[in-house]
Amino acid sequence: MNTVDQPSGCPCGSGKTYSHCCQPLHLGQPAPSPEALMRSRFAAFVLKDQRYLRATWHPDTRPSELELDHSPAWTSLQIIAGREVGNQGEVYFRATYRAGQGWGFLEERSDFVKEGDHWYYLTGDTREGLLKPGRNDPCPCGSGRKYKVCCLGG
Repeated sequence: MNTVDQPSGCPCGSGKTYSHCCQPLHLGQPAPSPEALMRSRFAAFVLKDQRYLRATWHPDTRPSELELDHSPAWTSLQIIAGREVGNQGEVYFRATYRAGQGWGFLEERSDFVKEGDHWYYLTGDTREGLLKPGRNDPCPCGSGRKYKVCCLGG
């Protein structure tokens, strides 16, 4: 697993440092909600933490192997909606990634279940597409700057 510098923001985009956000979950602390689990799983994809991703995937739907070497360069996460009813949860999100010289996105409506003290990812309904930010749009890299002065290089 790669490490994240302490002063930098957490890869999940919460605005908190990694040590005060997803790192405790990656080290074994149970996620308090489906959204927290989703954020920590996104951070684990960024960090290529296969162990954590498999541990938080429900055994009934967990793949036998998980290869991350050729996964996209994930750059930002946006939680669109989420809900929790009893031991069931759902999170709708958009994750952005670099696609060659451009950008792509994955949107997913993810289902979660709580067993004991732990939330687990069950499955998700996904769609992907190309992202075409305008010059004055926020940069898809998650920097918070305008695209034209960040990754567009204008």
